[in-house]
Amino acid sequence: MKKSITILILAAIVLGFGGAMYYLYQKNAEDPIVYKTEAPSKQTIVKKTVATGSILPLEEVLIKPNISGVIEEVFVEGGDYVKSGDLLAKIKVVPNLSAVNDARDAIDRAKIDLDDQRRNYERQNSLFEKGVVSKTDLERAQVAFDQAKQTYNAANKRYDIIKTGTASGYGNEANTLIRSTVNGMVLDVPVEKGNQVIESNNFNEGTTIAAIADVEKMIFEGKVDESEVGKIKENLPLEITVGAIEDQVFDAILDYIAPKGVEENGAIQFEIKGTLTKSDTTFIRAGLSANASIILAKADSVLALKEALVQFDDATKEPFVEIAVGDQKFEKRPVELGISDGIYVEVKNGIHEGDQIKIWNNMEEEIGER
Repeated sequence: MKKSITILILAAIVLGFGGAMYYLYQKNAEDPIVYKTEAPSKQTIVKKTVATGSILPLEEVLIKPNISGVIEEVFVEGGDYVKSGDLLAKIKVVPNLSAVNDARDAIDRAKIDLDDQRRNYERQNSLFEKGVVSKTDLERAQVAFDQAKQTYNAANKRYDIIKTGTASGYGNEANTLIRSTVNGMVLDVPVEKGNQVIESNNFNEGTTIAAIADVEKMIFEGKVDESEVGKIKENLPLEITVGAIEDQVFDAILDYIAPKGVEENGAIQFEIKGTLTKSDTTFIRAGLSANASIILAKADSVLALKEALVQFDDATKEPFVEIAVGDQKFEKRPVELGISDGIYVEVKNGIHEGDQIKIWNNMEEEIGER
């Protein structure tokens, strides 16, 4: 019995030893892992953040009427170029009955006063000829009579303006004729013939007859997230891409960052504006959606590596790379990094052009090689 147990133990030892030897043999027979290398190259690295928004005119003027009424005729449409003073539309006045009644009453009162002052002047003139009153009294009566005539004429003109929107002697100043106040392109005419419009006053902003802007002066207006707003500042360059205009980039300058953010969908957004430095003949329509790449930093033709080739020391957290010094022999070398665009990173010091940098194989490659 004891002899059988001893034989089994010896057999187990032999099998274990044999298995270990076989494992070591297989291990030594495996092909060694071969690491590829890559040389640094000259790159132009741009560090940027992106904002979404739209293209808008720098200044957009809304033309509104000074009198209420009905659109009788429209003389322009969207896309037309106009100059200051050009006729845009004509309004037919629909008089307010209460205002017309008050104007008539003012005419009647002015007529009564005018007749009274005329009689007084004629009386004073007759007395002056007889030597009863002085010339000063006559002149006072003359002034009062002239003032009464002026008040009567003004009351009649006011009645005409209330009823028709104009009066004799006003010409192009008639309230019924809506004219442009600026030079530019007509972006929109939101009214049509027959539409009723409301005058612009202290209590009502009025109905917009037309929107006019200088389309040669456009801006980008967009928003950036609160996580990015701390990285940007005014006067940074922008690269504007418009979705409707392919393969074209427009330059701009960031000239406004909102001091206060607005919550949208649970995130704080800050408004930004950038003026386009438009030098070509491409027509950009107002309201087109666009993206702005805000250039935070830029390095032209610098020595750069792919970020995946850079490693960091576990203890010091300093960056380093491994440079080939022989066949599959590598040397650890610290490097000084500059700006990064997420793919390439600038290397300021530590390597030279032509050095071969070790590419770390991923786990799938290593398993495949085995």
